[in-house]
Amino acid sequence: MSKNICSAARTWAIRIFILCPAVAFTITPAGAQAAGSSEDGVQTPQAAAIQAIVDAAIKQDHIKGIIVQVRCGGKNLYLKAAGESMTGVPVTTDMHFRNGAMAFTYMSTMLLELVDQHPETVTLNDKLSKFLPEIPGASNVTLKNLANMTSGYQDYVYQPEVLHGTNLDPFRQWTAEELIQIGVAKPLWFDPGENWAYSHTNYVILGLALEKITGLPLAEAMQKYIFGPMGLRQTQSIATPQIPPPVMHSFSSERRVDLQIPPDAPFYEEATFWNPSWTTAEGSVQITDITDMSKSMEIVGEGSLLSPQSYAAQVGPNLVGFGHKQDGCDPCRENTAAFNYGLGVANLGPWITQSKSFAGSGGSVGYLPAARLTISVVATYTPEAFDNKGDYPNASQPIFASLANALAPHTLPSQ
Repeated sequence: MSKNICSAARTWAIRIFILCPAVAFTITPAGAQAAGSSEDGVQTPQAAAIQAIVDAAIKQDHIKGIIVQVRCGGKNLYLKAAGESMTGVPVTTDMHFRNGAMAFTYMSTMLLELVDQHPETVTLNDKLSKFLPEIPGASNVTLKNLANMTSGYQDYVYQPEVLHGTNLDPFRQWTAEELIQIGVAKPLWFDPGENWAYSHTNYVILGLALEKITGLPLAEAMQKYIFGPMGLRQTQSIATPQIPPPVMHSFSSERRVDLQIPPDAPFYEEATFWNPSWTTAEGSVQITDITDMSKSMEIVGEGSLLSPQSYAAQVGPNLVGFGHKQDGCDPCRENTAAFNYGLGVANLGPWITQSKSFAGSGGSVGYLPAARLTISVVATYTPEAFDNKGDYPNASQPIFASLANALAPHTLPSQ
């Protein structure tokens, strides 16, 4: 991490440590936890404050089910589930769900491990053409351009064949080659390294490059370089819509427009097992649980698997001031101190974060290194969360922000 983030974060450390002592709790066999109680059964003000935020969010954000974990120094300060997974089935803290863009965090971490371990084979500045010469523009795009979203490749997600195709056939199995072709068939948004824009295309290409570099299928490389070293026991890459039990089910209205369902007609459907193959590279479509998600971000936030140089490259505010709005590129934007992209992570001030939103479920996780403080939230929604077009916000993000502001005041900047 760069000195300016560490120095800024250090000024808040004493206050945060007072707010967040390392208190462990005991999880019941059902997976639920008595929030607000320490090991000796005493109510803690921290957990009570967290509970109040969660209770308020359930009502105002139309939450069907929610799991929240707050950890300090790797110990649980709060771990609790509320609401229903399905009718009559309560959410429990051990339930599995899709981890979305955490896969981007893992892929960038793997890339940096390889850079550290095999500098003679791969560097961040290597051209993509060294590994995948068949990709259009590969001779001008570096691995770093892919990892920090500065390649200029358009995002296949917003092309009609994916944007509408996934709604019309949510069970379709997409291949990496199909997704890449859709993304690279369009003109570059900008020349590589000249602007910034979030694009899933970058990480599907990076996934194929990692297979070339490691000589392994990406799912096997994930186990070798990420899941094993991080000690993740509930996270795995699954190439199908399968989710191992216990499952946190999700429901959605997002297909309303594509299915031409009138705005005033009730529409709310099971979305748990929609095929996620379009979301990222094959071998990095994954499921997890709340504790593995928290642990992952702690390890990334501490740089435990990386050299100091690679750690700084991943989570430092290296793109602050870079990027700009651009006609014809909606995702193009400037990176600021309040929001800047690292390598597979989003820095919100001193917080190192990641999020996901898919099939009626949202998730957010963040780590504050100065306090060794972790906040993880995953949520599903009731029908009232969806507007008359089927759109919905990622409610996990404002819940995360409320918790961060309560536990570590003035550390999370307003965007």
